[in-house]
Parts: sequence; structure tokens; C-alpha cells
Amino acid sequence: MGEKMTAREEVLRYIQKEYGVTAQRPWAKSPENEVLRHADNQKWFGLIMAVGKSHLGMSGDGYVDVINVKLDPMLIDMLRQQEGFLPAYHMNKVSWISIRLDGSVALDTIYDLIDQSFLLTASKKKKKEMKRTGPKDWLIPANPKYYDVVGAFRENKVLDWKQSSDIRVGDFVYMYVAAPYSSIMYKCKALEVDIPSTYSDDNLTIRKIMMIELLETYEPGIWTFERIKQFGVHAVRGPRSMPVELKEAMEIGAVK
Repeated sequence: MGEKMTAREEVLRYIQKEYGVTAQRPWAKSPENEVLRHADNQKWFGLIMAVGKSHLGMSGDGYVDVINVKLDPMLIDMLRQQEGFLPAYHMNKVSWISIRLDGSVALDTIYDLIDQSFLLTASKKKKKEMKRTGPKDWLIPANPKYYDVVGAFRENKVLDWKQSSDIRVGDFVYMYVAAPYSSIMYKCKALEVDIPSTYSDDNLTIRKIMMIELLETYEPGIWTFERIKQFGVHAVRGPRSMPVELKEAMEIGAVK
């Protein structure tokens, strides 16, 4: 049996498979620093580095691998409050973020954020080639500690909701509600997107919102975190693509 791949190796393999991009090592004195760039416009969409723990505000000696990716600033604000995410090391901290590659963030979450960074930094031509032809399914988090989404949906079928990804009109949004529910509880449809907002408090900064319509409600305790892990969802820290197999299982009401 072969030796288990490191998180860095897993990430590089994903990028090569999905985008045909091989990491470059432009600094002879720092071969452990690997740049990920578009072939056409040469823009970076990622940078993998080995950084001293002390430089990242971590305890202990030694180094930890991180990947810097470019994201929507509002999503960065949210992610930086979570384990494994740090202010971008040696890069613009408004539009870039560092993600530790030490197991503190699930690989599928990292892959989704790499996808977002690739799209944000792509050329207009590439974005046109990647343009979607139909609605997309999203899985997003909701924290009842900060907002009573359960009570809100009891009163209204249409809500304004923070938007921090490439969600478009007509996309379907599945909402995972955190503890004490810890379950996917709602399926919604995006009615309007990219609505400017200036909301800010101690826990959240919102620069744009979307309007979503409730289509279906699932009882808590059915599509639990433990259950959706069977479909590769190991974390719901921010907007991510809804796994096709999970959507299909929810539609037929049974786990495959």
C-alpha cells in the first residue's frame, strides 16, 4: 500500500485534474512555495507555502502548509472567524485568505474555495467558456445563534439573505441550520441577487444580499450532519456546491 498523500499533494492533484494547472516554483531559494496561475492571463488563483507557525500566530515550532486563495471579501470576513482560516500571509488581506493544510479544514471545502478563486481571477474569455447554462444547486450555512431563521421562515416564505458567492437568479439554495438543529432544513430558490447592503455588527459584515423563496422544509433530525457526511460533506462553513448524490437522495427521501 502506498504512502498516504499530504493535504498539499491532494490539493495539487485536484487542481491538475480539474484545471490542468501544474504549480510553478518561481523562487529558487524557496522551492516549497508553489504558485498556481491561469495559463492565459497569468493571474494567480492560489499560492501554497510552508510558513512558520509563529508567523501565523500558532503555538509550537515548525512549519505548516497553507494555501492563499482569492475570495469575495464578505466570505473572507466570515471564514476568518473559523478554525483553519487566517489573514492572508504576505498578500492582500481584504481579498485573499490563508487556509491551513493541516486537516483543520476539510478538503472538499478547500476545493470549493479554490474553484471560487479560479473563477474570480479568470479572464473574461475563460469566464465565458465556463458560463453556466442552467441553475446551480448550493449548500449554505445558517447559524440560529445570530439569526432566528426558523422563526423567520414560519412568518415569511421570502427572506433577504446574505450573499457571498456566485449565486444567480434561479439557483436552488439548500440551507444547513447549525446547532441545535444541525440539519439541512430548507430548500429555497434565488429570486434576486447582488443587492447592495451596508450591514455590519460584531459578528458579521454584509456587502450584498439576495432574496430567496422557501420551496420545501425538511424536519430537523432527518438530513443531519452525520447523514450528509456520507455524501462527502464534512463541513458547511460557507456557500459550496450541493453534491449531486445528496440532492438526488433528498429528492427521493432515501440515502443511497
